[in-house]
Amino acid sequence: MNFLKNLFLFDKDSENNITLNKVDVDQYEKIAELVKESRIQQNLTIQELSLISKIPTQTINAIENNNTNSRPDYPFIRSILLKLEECLVLKKNTLVKLAIQDRNTLQRKKKALLVNKFDLINTWQGSVLYFLILVLAILFLKRYFMSNVKIIEIQTIENKVIDK
Repeated sequence: MNFLKNLFLFDKDSENNITLNKVDVDQYEKIAELVKESRIQQNLTIQELSLISKIPTQTINAIENNNTNSRPDYPFIRSILLKLEECLVLKKNTLVKLAIQDRNTLQRKKKALLVNKFDLINTWQGSVLYFLILVLAILFLKRYFMSNVKIIEIQTIENKVIDK
């Protein structure tokens, strides 16, 4: 079985990525528990907390229930967590520290990728690639028309011979 796993796994670090994902979920579970407990201790509903913090109820629900699909990504969740700390009267940076740890694990994942982001439109590499494609297209078209010119010349010569 391990042989099949190693055969079909492109990167042996993918098993490590699975463990990192579990760590991410655990950190957001801690955040969810802290937010829910402090909200309940202050006798606030999610709607009341939403009105106080001006954070949508869906976002608060996603954070409390640890819903990864509707929870915002790191830069946005950091500001939301800061606002929740302020509204729920938590120690400063208790929630944000957990989110920063999450960002560090995400940076470790990005280093494992071969191609992070490659923008062909706005970079000099894209301009060079575009120029090379144009030059190759011109050379191909020139060769195509030059080969057809010989056929056309032969046909005109044959037509002249036939006419005579």
